[in-house]
Amino acid sequence: MFDKQRLGRLKWACRRGMLELDVLFMPFVEQGFDELAPEQQLIFERLLTFDDPDLYAWFMGHQACHDSEIKGMIEHILHRVKV
Repeated sequence: MFDKQRLGRLKWACRRGMLELDVLFMPFVEQGFDELAPEQQLIFERLLTFDDPDLYAWFMGHQACHDSEIKGMIEHILHRVKV
């Protein structure tokens, strides 16, 4: 589904301005992205469109994400990090 160019843009988008997000996104896109179902890959791509302060707050549990698809992806990524 993701051609080489689109995957390259996705990997570039994983490079954030916050180290805390980089250490979550970079390993995930390298090791876990290919395991996602196509619809989940699209959700991950959409997740990366949010601003760093929002992502940080959601991943650190400081705020709740009200988008159920994004919230599920956040939980999935956090679970992979903890395992």
